[in-house]
Amino acid sequence: MASRTNISKANRHWRWIANHLATGLAVLSTILVIAPLVAIFVYLLYKGASSLNWNFFTQLPAPVGEPGGGMVNAIIGSAVLLAVASLLGVPVGVAAGIYLSEFGRGGKLSNLVRFTADVLNGVPSIVMGIAVYSLIVLPEKSFSAFAGGVALGIMMVPTVTRTTEEMLLMVPNSIREAALGLGVPNWRSVLSITLRTASPGVITGCMLAFARVAGETAPLLFTAFGNPFSSVDLNRPIEALPLQIYLYAISPYDEWHRLAWAGALVLIVLIVVAVALVRFVTTRGVLKGAS
Repeated sequence: MASRTNISKANRHWRWIANHLATGLAVLSTILVIAPLVAIFVYLLYKGASSLNWNFFTQLPAPVGEPGGGMVNAIIGSAVLLAVASLLGVPVGVAAGIYLSEFGRGGKLSNLVRFTADVLNGVPSIVMGIAVYSLIVLPEKSFSAFAGGVALGIMMVPTVTRTTEEMLLMVPNSIREAALGLGVPNWRSVLSITLRTASPGVITGCMLAFARVAGETAPLLFTAFGNPFSSVDLNRPIEALPLQIYLYAISPYDEWHRLAWAGALVLIVLIVVAVALVRFVTTRGVLKGAS
């Protein structure tokens, strides 16, 4: 009896150690994931917060050598480019994900689509920019906001496609069978029931793709090119925050360097706010649906 008691105590002691060790490793892993973002954000605050003022958000860039100025043209341009990219990339990606999950399981075409999405996901952004430059910019003989939006939209497609497929595959088959048993057409069941059930995950995937392309510079160098003036014309060159940051960062002027840090801070804040808002809205939607 005494030996059994000792063994039991030893087992409890070992389980206590293993439990706390696993908890400590999980906490450490969480800190390691969060630490880079916190470090980047704090450093951007330190370098760029002092250059943020009302003029930064309302004025055009100042001429070379003059202090002040802002990035209103880049902020407007980024909004236009990301809107075009989302309008092109999100519907195509969601449609492809629906096909892979609901209609093309195991087929040759579905395998080809998956392979293409995986390859596109690994293509360097500068290669994407050169491709769109050859397909749109050269035939049109002009850089344009539309070409920049197409390049970013293509980059969004693989992430949205694969995320949509995975989220739809997580929806239980019983939900599909119940809808079909009630006489609901398959296409209507997919759009109104299956996709709606998986919508929080799908939207999260769309926002991941959005956040990825929001900071891309290389493809815009070959497509949007940049514009020192405010413009919303899709057929003309347009500025963007990544382009303006790149231009200011490689310049020899300290004033432009400070504005580049401020632009980087604004860019990351916009991305974090956009993702957080979408997560908040989707979470509230899930909670209301459950209630």
